[in-house]
Parts: sequence; C-alpha cells; structure tokens
Amino acid sequence: MPSTSFDFDAGSESPVPHAVLWDMDGTLIDTEPYWLAAEDQLVRSHGGTWSHEQGLALVGNALPDGARALQQAGVKLEIREIIDWLSAQVVAGIRREIPWRPGARELLAACKEAGIPQALVTMSERSIVDELMLNIPAGTFQASVTGEEVEQGKPHPEPYLAGLELLSEYTGRDLVPAKCIGFEDSVPGIASASAAGLHAVLIPNATDPGAGNWRRIDSLESVDVQEMTRWLVQVSA
Repeated sequence: MPSTSFDFDAGSESPVPHAVLWDMDGTLIDTEPYWLAAEDQLVRSHGGTWSHEQGLALVGNALPDGARALQQAGVKLEIREIIDWLSAQVVAGIRREIPWRPGARELLAACKEAGIPQALVTMSERSIVDELMLNIPAGTFQASVTGEEVEQGKPHPEPYLAGLELLSEYTGRDLVPAKCIGFEDSVPGIASASAAGLHAVLIPNATDPGAGNWRRIDSLESVDVQEMTRWLVQVSA
C-alpha cells in the first residue's frame, strides 16, 4: 500500500504531481544504441550506407517515419517488415541487458511508493514494452501508450494526450496536464510532451534538443517526489 496518496478532490491547490508520464527509449532505458546498431545493420545488409548522424536524426520519431527513411537508404522491405525486424533486434538487446538510465528505477519506485499514477508513452511497439514490463515491479505503470496505438506519433501531442486520458480513466478524475510531469530525451518527444500541456522535463541523451518550453535537467539521479513538487510550486508561484 502506498505510503502517501494524493487527494485531488480535497479542494487543495497543492501542486503535487497528479501523474508522471515517461518516454521509454533513451529516457528510462538507454536502448538508442540497440536501435542505431539495428538500423545500420539492416541498411548495410541491403547494400546501402548509413551514418551515425542519420541514425540520430531518427531518435524519438514514430517508427513508420524511421522505416521510410531506411527505405530511402536502400532497404528493400515493406514498412511493417522493417519495424518488425528492428523491434526484434531491440527486444533481443533488452533480453541480454536492460540499460537503465541513472536514477530511472529509483524514481519509478519512489513515484509508485508515493501513489502517483504513472504511464509509459513510447513510439516503440507493444512487443518491446511487454519485454520491459517483465522486468519491473507489477503496478509500476497504470497505463501505457505505444507507437502502433496512435494515429499521429511524436512530436504530435496525441501520444501524451492518450496517456493522460488513460490515467484519467484509471483515477476517475480529470487530470490537469500542467500538474502532470512528462520525462523525455529527444526533440520529437519533448515537443510532444510540451504540446500536450505537461510540465515537460528534458534529460538529454543521444541527442540534445537544447532550450525550449520545457525544464532541463542533467540526470534523474537528483530527482525525487519532493523535487518534482518544487518544480510545480515554482510554476504556480
């Protein structure tokens, strides 16, 4: 049973987070090297060339968009075939080792202990998410949104709006986006979280979106529930 629960109906204007929404690749787990290696291997197997910079340009984007870029680089497969092949390589990588980003597991556990609803919002597909879920405590996430479950991927706000809707259904309350925190690492991802009205927080990784309409931190290691609450207090002040 959580040691703390937040009563959103108590009439208080307390800015404690109503929910936390997480990107997966590059934010919770550093799977970007798995994706980059798989893309390079696939293009080269079809006789094409693929640079590290081309791979970085796809970070955070919807998988169909990435698949089209690989087709343009010479991959002679259908979009669905490309996505399935890349996803299988990433699943294999996760089975070998889950490369957690510093502080991610600890903050997930702290939010769970505090009774804060959490959602995973990723452009990866369900096969990869299911593999991760096998390796985290049950009940960590109350909702998840994957790339094939939305019509418009990041940077469009739809993925995060879908996550908010699922968490609202779970809590039975209309969650205020500005009182929910969204963690991201990529240009499309942080744009999506910000456009959805979340208190968007950037932890740069493989790419650096720079400054924008979001908070920027160096690592999750220094973040706890009290720090997230202070962020919302600062915005509300």
